[in-house]
Amino acid sequence: MGAADVVPGVSGGTIAFITGIYPKLLQSLSRFDLQLVSIVRLQGIKAAWQYINGGFLLALFSGIGISILSLARFISYMMEHQPLLLWSFFFGLILASSLFIARQITRWSAANIILAFTGIVVAIVISQLRPVEVQACMGFIFIAGAIAITAMILPGISGSFILLLLGVYGQVLGAVKTFDLTLLLYFMSGCIIGLLSFVKLLNWLLDRFYQPVLSVLMGFVTGSLVMVWPWKQVVSTYTSSSGSEKPLVQQLVTPFEYELATGQSSQLVGCIALIVVAVVFVVVLEKLGDQYNESDEQSTDSQVG
Repeated sequence: MGAADVVPGVSGGTIAFITGIYPKLLQSLSRFDLQLVSIVRLQGIKAAWQYINGGFLLALFSGIGISILSLARFISYMMEHQPLLLWSFFFGLILASSLFIARQITRWSAANIILAFTGIVVAIVISQLRPVEVQACMGFIFIAGAIAITAMILPGISGSFILLLLGVYGQVLGAVKTFDLTLLLYFMSGCIIGLLSFVKLLNWLLDRFYQPVLSVLMGFVTGSLVMVWPWKQVVSTYTSSSGSEKPLVQQLVTPFEYELATGQSSQLVGCIALIVVAVVFVVVLEKLGDQYNESDEQSTDSQVG
């Protein structure tokens, strides 16, 4: 999830979904409420830790944090020097994830089809929005964190791309690489507030409208494929505040059109290989997720027994 969240266009929520931990993640986060305060006061820290699935959350967020800190430089390097290979891997990841989520929808009613189509349209519209670049104050960084985290928890909607649209992606990624603790503190505070506020609503929707919500999420994931298509032709550019030229409008092209337009190799063989690797990776994650859920259910049954 941490590696996915670093890349604009890829959602950590997608990884949580295909590994089977998504419902448990939402359930655990939704328990940060007034009842938790009451449990701490009446039963102690240990009972509160069990109430929020503390071990699960600690392992998950430790993994996310370590991944972001360790992979931020690598992801930045790949985006700059090997973008085709990087986008190909994530394209395969999202393609397989979309098919995986579609398999979970057991009732393809007219309403669910419309909701899935709506999700696709929304994701495509978001992907076509133009990023801005601002030097934001700490208050705006806090707000950006609150907004982006709601996207990060949704499969198919990239929190990093939301940061890009808000114009603070460079600042946040730079803060991770340079350990700017002040900026990171404001950003993480916004993330925590936004996450705890949004997750209760999403958990409630999944409990009551599982199939319709799943249809929308599948649409989000499918529509986000537009964002991570490896071969793009830059139609227009803009000059950033640092003086560097960056793409503003990009058109999706075939690998062969890419070579003609740019004069560069499409790296077709390597890209296809990484797409296949990503699909296999999702299949493995799915199997591991199934094993995790089975062992988790057995553990719960033994505790109840």
